[in-house]
Amino acid sequence: MLGTQVLHADETLIRMLDPGAGKTTKAYVWAYARGEHDAIPGVVYDFCVGRGAKYPMAFLHGWVGTITCDDYKGYDAVFLLEVRTEAGCLAHARRKFDELAKAQASPVAMQAIESIAWLYRIEQEGREMTATDRLALRQQRAQPLWDALHVWMRLERTRVADGGGIAAALDYSLKRWDALGRFLHDGEVSIDNNHIERLMRPWAMGRKAWLFAGSELAGQRAAMVMSLVQSAKLNGHDPWAYLRDVLERLLAHPNNRIEELLPHRWGNPG
Repeated sequence: MLGTQVLHADETLIRMLDPGAGKTTKAYVWAYARGEHDAIPGVVYDFCVGRGAKYPMAFLHGWVGTITCDDYKGYDAVFLLEVRTEAGCLAHARRKFDELAKAQASPVAMQAIESIAWLYRIEQEGREMTATDRLALRQQRAQPLWDALHVWMRLERTRVADGGGIAAALDYSLKRWDALGRFLHDGEVSIDNNHIERLMRPWAMGRKAWLFAGSELAGQRAAMVMSLVQSAKLNGHDPWAYLRDVLERLLAHPNNRIEELLPHRWGNPG
């Protein structure tokens, strides 16, 4: 996972049983996925008892690269203590305008959504390109739109009163402008963090199905299994076939070749 230069990161709440208190307490699953455009896909889930900065700092210790994430303050130390590059999520910025547009609260919000939609159309055209060609496409066609959007947002911000919804939406984008535009400087970086958000859906479903983790150890084990299952799916494998084959071969497989059984290296025998 940490052998790549571009990662997506996210975290989500999971309830964990607290037997001594006779109730559940908060825990969190942190997720780290290789870049959406990476030739070797994969995701690792890290079950932790908190949401503090120390958890991503521990997982990413020694790693250097670009991380796509949202504006959660827990990531601040990740960028301050080691030389890493932050990439923002344009989908998060868009949602703030979308909420206002749906409520018909501001014509400015609709204009912002229409401008952002053009950027996504260009991204769709470049999805199957190499990183070099994707970057060239972005710089040629998306960069002028991005620059014009920036000028427009700054102008509109001077025209709206502080404290309102449209002011907050504009402030969010303008404050994170450099991070949101990181995709224009690296063809491997995604325009948003939707890739990892999709990989969080199994945990959201789990909250409704199994409700909580029985203990910290149980949560860690669940995270390990989920990492293998979801990585297998990302690599085009049937998760059941993958796990069955790995479990059958595991006892006889040499420890010094255990990486051969990881999803991105596994081939279904026969």
